[in-house]
Amino acid sequence: MKEIISSMAGTVLNIMAGSGENVSAGQEVIMLESMKMEIPIESQFGGKVAEVKVNIGDFVNEGDVLIVLE
Repeated sequence: MKEIISSMAGTVLNIMAGSGENVSAGQEVIMLESMKMEIPIESQFGGKVAEVKVNIGDFVNEGDVLIVLE
């Protein structure tokens, strides 16, 4: 399993990939808000989304797992 992790602390604004969807390396999968800026989180890997571990509105810290890929 591969994990997409948060590169910084922030609030989840949008989730652009759901369970069962295929994503490619470099694809934006989560949008965070931090200090009134929108920060896209890109997948470092290609694969199928096994689990989305966050919900819109959740606060995440740097290093938190956001999405698990198969």
